[in-house]
Amino acid sequence: MTIPEAERGEVSQLKVIHSEWIKLRSLRSTLFTLLAAVVAMIGLGYLFSYFTADRWSHLPADERLNFDPTLTSLRGFFLAQLAVGVLGVLVVSGEYATGMIRASLSAVPRRLPVLWAKALVFGAVTWVLMTIAALIAFLIGQAVLSGHHLGTSLGSPGVLRAVLGAGLYLTVLGLIGVALGALIRNTAGGIATLFGVLLVLPVLAEALPSSWFDAINKYLPSTAGQGLIRVHQAAHTLSPWAGFAVFCLYAVITLAGAAVALKRRDA
Repeated sequence: MTIPEAERGEVSQLKVIHSEWIKLRSLRSTLFTLLAAVVAMIGLGYLFSYFTADRWSHLPADERLNFDPTLTSLRGFFLAQLAVGVLGVLVVSGEYATGMIRASLSAVPRRLPVLWAKALVFGAVTWVLMTIAALIAFLIGQAVLSGHHLGTSLGSPGVLRAVLGAGLYLTVLGLIGVALGALIRNTAGGIATLFGVLLVLPVLAEALPSSWFDAINKYLPSTAGQGLIRVHQAAHTLSPWAGFAVFCLYAVITLAGAAVALKRRDA
């Protein structure tokens, strides 16, 4: 006699998602790291806005000409991405370090639902928190800048896209971190790889001849993804949404690699 799947208590994707949500919110490191990202986004946004307004009359003419009030209030994303990226890697690599991954994969023998659940839960939490933080940072920053007649509003062209884009950029960056954590299975290695690609690779590319740099730089992950946060696009870069699509492609490829590794390698 065959026992119905419902009676066997088959593990569903929803159950795995719920399990990953419990694990994520029960870790104090999650709370502190995400709090650090929120504080960085809002706090640095305020500081950059304050010091820019305070020093406005002393800034060089070219800086005043290229001034972007939206980006100034969102500058905190540069530091927030460190916290989000590190936590993304830790979501998976932390379980490999403690051995908990064996229990997770034993409960879900098909394995891939665990990866998808981790990515979905972490991505959703990151998107909500970072979007709210970006909006608060923008409003506070513009309140400071407007006192010196330097501010802008959400209704101005490209501004709402940039504010929401900060949350989207950090979410996709976090997903790349999750994928690298599953692919490399080592916290230090995953973090080094993530920020090597995001921060070091663009610096190395600057050593190339200018024609090569202009052709390559726009497709690098950080350049492509961060274009969404800029109201005024730099020369030799992709359009905001095209660049973000390229950035998402990096995330998809990395997640696909992580999925293949998870299926083929032992825990």
